Amino acid sequence: MPEYLAPGVYVEEVSFRSKSIEGVGTSVAGIVGPTRFGPLRGRPEVVTSFAEFTRVYGDVQNLSLGGGSVLNHTAIAAKAFFDGGGKQLFVSRVANYALPTDGFSAAADSSNNVTFSSRFPGAMGDLTLELEWRDSENLLQSSVTSAPAEGDIVFLDGQALPAEAIANDSLPAGHFPMTVRALVQRVGDNYRIVDGLCEIVADDAASLGAGDLVSGDDHLLGAGLVNGGDTSITFTRVVAKRPTSGALSDGTSAQLSLSEETDLSAFFTGSHWGTLTTLRGTLNAAGTVFTVDGSGLNAGVGSPITLNLSALAAAPDSVRAMMVQRTFDISVRNGGANGPVVYSYGNISSAPDADNSLAAVMAAEPQKRYDSLTSPVQCELADSISGEDVMTALFELFDDDAMNPGPTSVDGPRYLISLTGGSDGAVPAALHYGGVIDEVNGSSGFAALEDVEDIAIVMVPAASADATNHQAIIAEMQKHCRKMRYRVGIVDSREGMSLSEVREFRSNFDDSRLALYYPWVVAADPRGISPTLSLPPSGFIAGVYANTDVQRGVHKAPANEPVIGALGFAQDINRFQQELLNPDGVNCLRSFPGRGHRVWGGRTLSSDPEWKYVNVRRYFLYLERSIDKSTQWVVFEPNGERLWDNVRITVENFLYNEWVNGRLLGSAKTAYFVRCDRSTMTQNDLDNGRLVCEVGVAALRPAEFVIFRIGQKTADS
Repeated sequence: MPEYLAPGVYVEEVSFRSKSIEGVGTSVAGIVGPTRFGPLRGRPEVVTSFAEFTRVYGDVQNLSLGGGSVLNHTAIAAKAFFDGGGKQLFVSRVANYALPTDGFSAAADSSNNVTFSSRFPGAMGDLTLELEWRDSENLLQSSVTSAPAEGDIVFLDGQALPAEAIANDSLPAGHFPMTVRALVQRVGDNYRIVDGLCEIVADDAASLGAGDLVSGDDHLLGAGLVNGGDTSITFTRVVAKRPTSGALSDGTSAQLSLSEETDLSAFFTGSHWGTLTTLRGTLNAAGTVFTVDGSGLNAGVGSPITLNLSALAAAPDSVRAMMVQRTFDISVRNGGANGPVVYSYGNISSAPDADNSLAAVMAAEPQKRYDSLTSPVQCELADSISGEDVMTALFELFDDDAMNPGPTSVDGPRYLISLTGGSDGAVPAALHYGGVIDEVNGSSGFAALEDVEDIAIVMVPAASADATNHQAIIAEMQKHCRKMRYRVGIVDSREGMSLSEVREFRSNFDDSRLALYYPWVVAADPRGISPTLSLPPSGFIAGVYANTDVQRGVHKAPANEPVIGALGFAQDINRFQQELLNPDGVNCLRSFPGRGHRVWGGRTLSSDPEWKYVNVRRYFLYLERSIDKSTQWVVFEPNGERLWDNVRITVENFLYNEWVNGRLLGSAKTAYFVRCDRSTMTQNDLDNGRLVCEVGVAALRPAEFVIFRIGQKTADS
């Protein structure tokens, strides 16, 4: 109790109200089964739409299990659940791999400097990465000048040059005037031919070599003769401007695009690129020199070629663009180079130590859990590699045909990397569905769902497609529901079962936490391959459960409700056939003229008449869990009359609210009772710290058989 040590006024808050009980949710579902992608271990993540399901666990396309193609029942059931009104679904993926490292897709260069791999195993991991360069602007700038600056390297186009224009007097006078096209550099008042290479055509049509014109450090022109007489001279300077993404540095990766085959061999040895219209290499910091890569990035170029950009002025019609290649985006495509984009990574640097490097953006262990679930690809870089190593590895991984479409193609180059080696593994068995509890690596199967308290409905639609393991997998679901206590499992019959077969299958189970539905549902094919498919009903029924709970309440039987998405049922069940199945607890799905396709049964697989109906079983689980969850405050309270009264009032208020909402049978005095006093506890209970509260509830049972008795009546006179 509080202490009052100094005189004063003390204000204290006290509560005169009893604790309240809040009803728990009953519409949250859990599904266990194989999917095309997604995590196999750890706490399952809730998905609230089918689009979110596909982002984490893949699409609805077929699985390849054990070498055979099978329907992806888990994904299709998830879609049916959300279409039917479900809002929250926890997914536990199961798979059968011989080793934990099996099933992953990967792509790596020959030196393993860059390794891309799928984040999760599965055939869907055979993704295609399309790299798109961010710096898409054309950097080439061309300017014509009459007076280049000192040291500038420019392209000289000189016509009708007289003998006086030549600084070297070794040429015979008969060859003048002449035309000279050359790459030159200004040195003082003169211009020197760069590398001693140029194109010379004399007036008498004699073709002279550069060696005939200059030798050693002699210069081509004197500055004072540039403007003399009829001489026509232009100087063209071509450079790569500063990109908007940042200044150039030595060794910046770049790409030179040509509109046609270009021959610059008159100016640079080996500069005829053959059929290449895209040249890859590096730029210097000044943007004046492009070094054509000779390590294999350019077919037919076996050694580096230094190209002064001003030389491009010799073939202006052939030059298209110069773009740097240092930052890029990656689009992840599913289903090949032309498949839909399922994920995108933006602003990636080729520098291995950058904050936005490949290893950072496509991290093996992302910091955010959402990224670890939705990011489909991870990348690892080798230790101590350079940005040039990264670029070399990327160009080795790119598809050659897509990167070099050829001069006649209307498509530009595409930078595609294909991941291969993904596998869905073998057909999962019952033990994979049951899963294991692993606090280190994460639990799997049904064991993984044990960490989630909110789940009230569980299903295993893929089990019904496996005749060998069907019963064993349902047994695993039964054990899970009994262990978790507040859950019910939806059981699918197998496709095409006859009446005798489904009755025989039902006889294997006697449990109020299981409900069996028959036959399969015919629905439109979500894959877009065939017009219709026959599907296990559990996904549709789970949607009915969830929608009924939200619209009416868990006390309402999930029956006489339309099956959303159903085009019909695999077998037409008539009234006489249902008379055989209904007493055995087999819930039939039937079609009625003018009323559509409906759930026409609401029984459990229990032989106990007290728990015959699904809604009664689920309603009591709802009451039990609500009271359990909201009375945890009672633990360690003084176990006396005051506590007993508080508990009794708390529970009575909760049940009174249930009665007011029409969920209990009878009047307020007869619908329920709550006892918590000396009549429910002995002195031994008190000595051992036990508080015993007895609660009785009159639950509403469904009007399964509606009977109108009609007879003849004689009118009174």
